[in-house]
Amino acid sequence: MKAAALYAAAGSLLLTTLAAAPAGGAPGTPGAPGTAELHGTAKAVARARAAGIDFGRCTAADLPQAPAGTRCGTVSVPLDYAHPDGKRIKLTVSRIPATHKDPHNSKRKVPRQGALVYNPGGPGASGMYFPLIGTVREWKRIAAAYDLVGYAPRGVGRSAPLSCEDPKQFFKGPSASPAHPSESYKRQRVAQAKAYARGCAQRAGGALRFYNSLNNARDLDVLRAALGENRLTFMGASYGTYLGALYAAMFPSHVRRMVLDSAVNPDPQKIWYRSNLDQSAAFEERWADFRDWIARHDDVYRLGATPAKVQRGYDTARERLAAKAAGGKVGPGQLQNAFLTAGYYDDFWPSRAAALSAYLHGDPGPLVRLAAPSPETAAEAENGKAVYTAVECNDAPWPTDWRVWDRDNTRLARVAPFETWDNAWLNLPCAYWPAPRQQPLDVRTGPGELPPVMVLAAERDAAAPYQGALEMTRRLAGSVLVTERDAGTHGIGGGPNACVNGHLEAYLLTGRLPARHASCAPRPEPVASGGPAGKGVRREALKGKGRVR
Repeated sequence: MKAAALYAAAGSLLLTTLAAAPAGGAPGTPGAPGTAELHGTAKAVARARAAGIDFGRCTAADLPQAPAGTRCGTVSVPLDYAHPDGKRIKLTVSRIPATHKDPHNSKRKVPRQGALVYNPGGPGASGMYFPLIGTVREWKRIAAAYDLVGYAPRGVGRSAPLSCEDPKQFFKGPSASPAHPSESYKRQRVAQAKAYARGCAQRAGGALRFYNSLNNARDLDVLRAALGENRLTFMGASYGTYLGALYAAMFPSHVRRMVLDSAVNPDPQKIWYRSNLDQSAAFEERWADFRDWIARHDDVYRLGATPAKVQRGYDTARERLAAKAAGGKVGPGQLQNAFLTAGYYDDFWPSRAAALSAYLHGDPGPLVRLAAPSPETAAEAENGKAVYTAVECNDAPWPTDWRVWDRDNTRLARVAPFETWDNAWLNLPCAYWPAPRQQPLDVRTGPGELPPVMVLAAERDAAAPYQGALEMTRRLAGSVLVTERDAGTHGIGGGPNACVNGHLEAYLLTGRLPARHASCAPRPEPVASGGPAGKGVRREALKGKGRVR
């Protein structure tokens, strides 16, 4: 993602579906901050500091094709912090040491400032690729001063992996994606959600309840200690900003510097059901931005000179794919997934527009290459969805009455049809979740309790609507917001915006923050390329995947 921008250069990201707290569903409080968990965390931290991390060569299972200098290891954390001497699980960690090389002055040796730990979001995304970002030009000054550290959170990858269904059955294509589903289709999806929740319980057993954000924050403190850091320098993107906010509220004296990029709304009333509704509404606005851009480049894509005509072309493609899947694999669901990623990253706009244009003009090849399920990534994708679902379902109460979901999403889909129902189906297992729920932590810090935090946000971010960044800034006293105006890419730190990167570098390298909230002009719009013949459509194998599950 790119920070969500990072992974365009360095790996893959399963981005957030933001969600929130509802009416309906009696919450439990397992795992909520308490004396037992507090003592358990202190014990695990002391144990980790004594043990450290035995970094060695990365295996293909740890980090495929890891470059020279990358080192991998593990850190042990309790499955249940209330019982720190009980079952322990191992989290995989990757690191590239600080280079000490000033990219602007080869004679200057840059002093090391410690470890910079990164979480890319999800929940369910692995940060193991993060250290590789140090080779990218925009990151070389930061890589000179910091050991770049990534890790796979609990449940992800080789970190006590979680699974809810057979990965061989994960990609079911072609699939439907009705913007206004029938009653029979809704009943089908309810049945699927119930089956998925049962599968999570059957495969994880009693451990299922311990995959949650509070434990993720505790794990982060154990990782800090294992790295030998007295205070944590942390950067989180998307869901990683909520993790960072929890850490800041739970361990404020353990924070050195913290960057929260594409901040989610930490209001307990938004975790997680209501944030999903907010997100679906925001994706409609971003879809409108994309259609407007396509219409302005009708000379390239021939999809219509108005957003309404572009929408008709998209609807035509959905209808055709419902009648006959492209390449036998791409139906309306796969089309929707491919275009959803354009809501995350505007640098995906040219390839998606070109593929749609090619399909409507008789060439399905580019769309098939772009949107067809990839069996070789099924295990990773299934694992990511399982962790995403478990964490969000465990984190907070959800409506348990289907009629509440039906009412809320039917109303929203009348004005925001692009993503509303697909977002609802993704999260519907939480209505039937078999594990106890928590009450979300009321994230807030008072003046002087926490070092100043930098919050980054794009004004038209759909995956993390801008209101969330404003709320995050209000709740973390002394934090400063850097806004990319009139832009919507999810994850802006370390991307192509020099203004944003200047603030990011100044903060991480010197601790300097803008005196007041800062505003940066938007990055340039994508350059239209490709057309009806499908030219310019790229394989996006190393791009951030977006939330496609």
